[in-house]
Amino acid sequence: MNKGAISQFIEKYYLHFNSAALVDAAKDYEKQLQGGSKMLVSLAGAMSTAEIGKIFAEMIRRDKVHIVSCTGANLEEDVMNLVAHSHYKRVPNYRDLTPQEEWDLLEKGLNRVTDTCIPEEEAFRRIQHKIVEIWKEAEAKGERYFPHEFLYKLLLSGALEEHYEIDIKDSWMYAAAEKNLPMVVPGWEDSTLGNIFASYVLKGELKASTMKSGIEYMTFLADWYTDNSKDGIGFFQIGGGIAGDFPICVVPMLYQDMERTDTPFWSYFCQISDSTTSYGSYSGAVPNEKITWGKLDINTPKHIIESDATIVAPLIFAYLLDM
Repeated sequence: MNKGAISQFIEKYYLHFNSAALVDAAKDYEKQLQGGSKMLVSLAGAMSTAEIGKIFAEMIRRDKVHIVSCTGANLEEDVMNLVAHSHYKRVPNYRDLTPQEEWDLLEKGLNRVTDTCIPEEEAFRRIQHKIVEIWKEAEAKGERYFPHEFLYKLLLSGALEEHYEIDIKDSWMYAAAEKNLPMVVPGWEDSTLGNIFASYVLKGELKASTMKSGIEYMTFLADWYTDNSKDGIGFFQIGGGIAGDFPICVVPMLYQDMERTDTPFWSYFCQISDSTTSYGSYSGAVPNEKITWGKLDINTPKHIIESDATIVAPLIFAYLLDM
C-alpha cells in the first residue's frame, strides 16, 4: 500500500536527530510486522486522557498491536473519556495555577491531569455504578477476572451506551474489547477503579480474590509470550514506569528463573521518553542496559526517541497505518 501524506512528510523532512530516530523506529516496527512478529505496546502516563485512542484504536483494529501493557489509569481513562468527554475542562494555563485555584478545581469535582480536568461525577461515578454490579455478579457466581476483563464486559454489555459522548471508533478500549485483545495492567490497584474496588473490600461487600492479581498477570504474560514468540515479539514502549518495566521482565524470568534457555529475547525495542538518563532510573536507562538484564539481544533493533510521546506516538502510528 502506498504511504499517505503524513508518512511522506516525515520521510521527507524528518532526517536527523530525534526526528530521524522516529522514522527509523517506525520502519523497524513495520519490518517486524512484515516478518510475522507480534508487537506489545505499553502505555504509561495519561495517554488515554491525551486521547491516543483516536489513532491507537485503529492500530488495534488493523492488527498492528497484539498485546497491551498499560497502567490502571490508562485503562479506565479511555472509558471515562468515552462517557464524559463534554464535561472535561481544559486548563491551558495550568502552570500558572495557585494552590487556591487548584483547591477550587477539587471542590468542583475536577481532577487535573496536566492541562485537562477529569470530571469526577460524570466520569468516575458514572462508571462506578455499572462496574460494581459486574464485580458483584461475578463474585456471586464464584468467578474471577482481570481488571481489563471486567471493563471489557462493561463495554460489550452496552450498559454505558446511553452516555457515549465521542465516536465509539475513537475508544481504544472498545476496539480492544471487540477483539478480546490480551492485556496486562500492572499496579492496577493505584488507579481510581482500583481504589474503589479496595473500598468495597474494606466495607466487606467484595472479596479481594474476585479480582485477579498482578502475579496472575505475570504468569498469564509468561504463557502468552511462550505461545507467541516463535516469529518474535517486539516491544514498543510509550513512556516509562511500571507499564514498561513489568512486561519486559517476562523474558529474563522465563530464561533465568524458569531455566527455559530457549526463550527468545524481545525482537525489537523502542522507547519514547523525555526522561533524562540518570543513575538508577528505569525510564532514563538507555536500551543497551537491558542487554545486561537478559531482556534484549545484542542484535535486537533498539530505538530511543527523546521527545514527548503525545507528539511522537501518533506520528509513528500514522506511518504504520499508511496515513
